[in-house]
Amino acid sequence: MPSRRAVLAGLAAGLALGRGALAEGLPTVAVTKDPTCGCCEKWVAHLREADFAVTVTEGPVNPVKVRLGVPRDLASCHTAQVGGYAIEGHVPAGAIRRLLAEKPQSTGLAVPGMPAGSPGMEVDGMEPATYDVVLFGPEGRTTFARYRGGEPV
Repeated sequence: MPSRRAVLAGLAAGLALGRGALAEGLPTVAVTKDPTCGCCEKWVAHLREADFAVTVTEGPVNPVKVRLGVPRDLASCHTAQVGGYAIEGHVPAGAIRRLLAEKPQSTGLAVPGMPAGSPGMEVDGMEPATYDVVLFGPEGRTTFARYRGGEPV
């Protein structure tokens, strides 16, 4: 009969494998960020906690924004690419999952600025803002989702 320790170790290993299996179905998110930006690191951690594999390149972000077609007025502090889409700013992982599932004809998603309480912008003692996740592309823009902090509203 296996020991309690062996059973717990087996359960932990199974959970770890399960998380990896979830991530296997998601494309890798390639993030470009300024090397000194702490909120970008927190956003990357948010994506990883949501089972996305993430690569990070530190360096100039503006050339990436231009290449991917991110409008200036939607710009934020970091830019990512996933599944053929641009992701600009503190977009919640749930909105990215929905984008990848629905596959709309667009350039990508953006959360303009740096709304308080958005993933990576959490501040103790500060109320989270309500903000729009904008779907943008050659056809125009629309509100894709609305969030308060990291939760859809």
